[in-house]
Amino acid sequence: MFFLASLFSLKGHHPLPVFPPIPSYMYTLPRVSVPHRNLVIKVEKDLEMEKHGRKPEPNIFASVWRFLRRCLFLVLALGPMPNHIAFIMDGNRRYAKRRNVKEGTGHGVGFTTLTSICQYCYEMGVKYVTVYAFSIDNFKRKPEEVQSLMDLMKEKIDELLEEDSIVQKYGFRINFWGSLDLLSEPVRLAAEKVMTHTADNTGPVLSICVAYTSTNEIMRAIKKSCARKSFRTQGYVNCDGESVCEDNNGYVTVADLEENLDTADCPDPDIVIRTSGEARLSNFLLWQTSLSHLQNPNPLWPEFSLRNLVWAILEYQKIYPYLEARRRLAKKEN
Repeated sequence: MFFLASLFSLKGHHPLPVFPPIPSYMYTLPRVSVPHRNLVIKVEKDLEMEKHGRKPEPNIFASVWRFLRRCLFLVLALGPMPNHIAFIMDGNRRYAKRRNVKEGTGHGVGFTTLTSICQYCYEMGVKYVTVYAFSIDNFKRKPEEVQSLMDLMKEKIDELLEEDSIVQKYGFRINFWGSLDLLSEPVRLAAEKVMTHTADNTGPVLSICVAYTSTNEIMRAIKKSCARKSFRTQGYVNCDGESVCEDNNGYVTVADLEENLDTADCPDPDIVIRTSGEARLSNFLLWQTSLSHLQNPNPLWPEFSLRNLVWAILEYQKIYPYLEARRRLAKKEN
């Protein structure tokens, strides 16, 4: 009870500590049957990996925290769990300004927050995580600030391939969405390298929106759809010398558009979270979020913690019946 009370206390805004993994020899967790089957498989898989791996140094506090976190996630999974959570990572510069440190420091702490949130989502069985990292509009900032962000982005992208990164630990597959040609060449090449390196991973999917706006994504999807329609409607001559048109309908349909969006292989977000209390989507996934649960918690992105994430899922579970009813109605109308 003390753990839960401290977890959901509204008085403090400091993120909870992240401890090392709990050693398997310090506890055993029985098989629990819960609706979210992926979470049960994940817990059993973790225990099996720890059983055959190298044992870390005993740490009672780390062990207790990891055990309580797993118990919390098992209880949370008794309700409907989101399959896809999207984040607008807002507040990095304000975080640095409030603490009188360099602006880049806020983005660095924000990257640490991202890795922690990805770890929690993995442990809870959330399959897709999408983050809004850099908008096309951000190129309008001062050139030195943009260059600093590009350098930091290159550094953090390279870290994704390090041995102790979330990619190696949890098998994340990484996507980069947006007009990547607008990025500096080192950043673009680093992003392409990560996507190629993780393409065959079967773990959760982390999609990072850089040089992105939703209107730009839709515009690119329309251009691709028109190009494909134009190619198909040009027709060809068969063996009898007759002109044959492969597609008599030259109009671009909704299905055509959705097939060419950056998100074509990803389900629509169940939850969209914008930190720092701002209630704006800022041109993020406008096409995909018509039936998503939008939330705007007050903490800045570097301050966003496990407590805030759990609270967001509880809020989603409260409104889940309404969202499901709206989704069923939308399917009937289509």
